[in-house]
Amino acid sequence: MIAQFSYERRLVDDYPNLRCMVAFIGGISIDADFDDIVRANLDQARGMLTQYESESRIPSIQQWRQAYRRNGTDPTKFRMAAESILRRLRTSDAFTSELHPFVVLCNSLSAMHALPVAALDADCIDGNLKVGYASGHTHYLGFDGETIVVPKGEITFEDDAGQAHARRWSHRQSAFSSISERTQRALVIAEALHDSAELDLGRLLDNLTDAVASRWPSGTVSGRLLSQQDLVAGCRSPFLARLVSYPDMEVMK
Repeated sequence: MIAQFSYERRLVDDYPNLRCMVAFIGGISIDADFDDIVRANLDQARGMLTQYESESRIPSIQQWRQAYRRNGTDPTKFRMAAESILRRLRTSDAFTSELHPFVVLCNSLSAMHALPVAALDADCIDGNLKVGYASGHTHYLGFDGETIVVPKGEITFEDDAGQAHARRWSHRQSAFSSISERTQRALVIAEALHDSAELDLGRLLDNLTDAVASRWPSGTVSGRLLSQQDLVAGCRSPFLARLVSYPDMEVMK
């Protein structure tokens, strides 16, 4: 199970505008219906696309494109996750809903806020999870079943067991920690680089908290916004609170 989430100092120094929302979700089950919330979120996403005419003109996505280029990744070949969702929504009004309901919810929040939102099974993460430059020794499991070693220097999410839980930072998650019908605890990570990042991430956390409370009355959301040195210091998992008391997480229901 995940013990702590943090960022590599070098990555934070390289991207000083980086902000993160991290949330630990407990009490997840497969029997939830977020359809009405998802529809409302997608309606807002469509309105944003109408306003900007193209997802590539949205300020948050423009900043991610710049970050990708800086790291040597072509953002038109490997799109940030939220950009991919919005592009499909704009070109064909398509949105994948044949997934775990919590994943569908997170994807709709990603579209509405034009921010990458990763939902990981917390029990599939070993110890510390750190976002940073790949060591060149971690393994990534794709949804096609293929396992690769993430190239050294690529930005990824690495845990203590040598598993990489993302490719190209916010492009694609690993199948190893994907949300499934067995998932009971999740780690949700949303990141932003644009000027109003903290405000938008705070709204996303509010939306996520309200949605969980409305469908899982016994569910819990422990969420926090991270910036600058907080990203490096990170936050410890409240799932371990039975053994140790961690006062650094704001707990909401």
